[in-house]
Amino acid sequence: MFHFKENRSAKRHGGARSGPPGNLRVTMNSVSVRRNSAAVPFVLTFLVIVASGGLLMMIEKGMLNTVEAPGPRAMGRRIPTAEEMGNSHGYEDVDFQVSQDIRNRTIKAMCSQRNMPRDIWSLQPAQRRTLLQHILVNDQYGFLYCYVPKVACSNWKRVMKVLSGVLENVKVNIKMNHKSDLVFLASLKPDEIKYRLQHYFKFMFVREPMARLLSAYRNKFGEIEAYQKKYGVEIIKRYRKGYIKDSKIAGDDVTFDEFVRYLLDEDIERMNEHWMPMYNLCQPCVVPYNFIGTYENLERDAEYALQQIKAPSTVQFPERQAWYKPITAETLHYYLCSLPQKLLKELLLKYILDFSLFTYPLPNITTEYCRH
Repeated sequence: MFHFKENRSAKRHGGARSGPPGNLRVTMNSVSVRRNSAAVPFVLTFLVIVASGGLLMMIEKGMLNTVEAPGPRAMGRRIPTAEEMGNSHGYEDVDFQVSQDIRNRTIKAMCSQRNMPRDIWSLQPAQRRTLLQHILVNDQYGFLYCYVPKVACSNWKRVMKVLSGVLENVKVNIKMNHKSDLVFLASLKPDEIKYRLQHYFKFMFVREPMARLLSAYRNKFGEIEAYQKKYGVEIIKRYRKGYIKDSKIAGDDVTFDEFVRYLLDEDIERMNEHWMPMYNLCQPCVVPYNFIGTYENLERDAEYALQQIKAPSTVQFPERQAWYKPITAETLHYYLCSLPQKLLKELLLKYILDFSLFTYPLPNITTEYCRH
């Protein structure tokens, strides 16, 4: 495993699948082959640089900032053609197939490193517990969904409750209970877990790591009183001078700088799920996900996932609520560039597996760029 030492202190069908998913079958024309061949050395070069400790230099010089963010990734299943997905979704068959293949190769290359876990039972107990507590099970349609907070997981849980008959439709106006009427892989016996991991369709959704982090910060410390009291008060006392003995702290004015300092001092395995790295939540090296969708292409990728699990045509992924405030590129730029360079570099290193495994480009954090 690529190990970075911390420098800081403290289906639409009615039955479960009976066999394992099919092998990935991608038909590449000469153009896609040439593009793929050119892309693979870049991925391998990236891995070598990361492993050799050259990442900080690349971050500082902005060498990775021109890499285009990819679309969704499919593993173990045939990639859909443009005709199958519909041209209205913007699919270009060659580009889509090439991007999937590159991501498959990236996952395979990184997960084949000597110290990376090989299966779910090779994980440390705490890691395995976290993983199993984040994989939801649907036996009727034969699929597993690993949820990542701040990546549309509430809407996916709503979809799962509709599929299980708990909700009439995804538009029912109720507050989402994130535990009730859902089956978690953690509740099953080892042999039941093993069977489902082998035979069910498995998918997850990911998001640009820093945008996800900023979304969690703005939501939890700006809107949720329970988080303000539990985490906000602790953060302020720990990182704001003169407040360690203040008993009147509300915890509702945590700065992004203070939040980042808190993250850097936290053990990843003990983090709250809303800011724990996506890698640690869903362990893509031990769970062979058939599809990894992206938040950036949520509508398109959600439709594809629903097609793969053979959900009824009446079940549609919920639309974003009117009150939803997106994280824009400008907003993310403002928050990241407000941090001291040293903190920002350490933050990117802490989430480097999310960037590299899910092939997200590192943000431009050069002094010159932040000046604008």
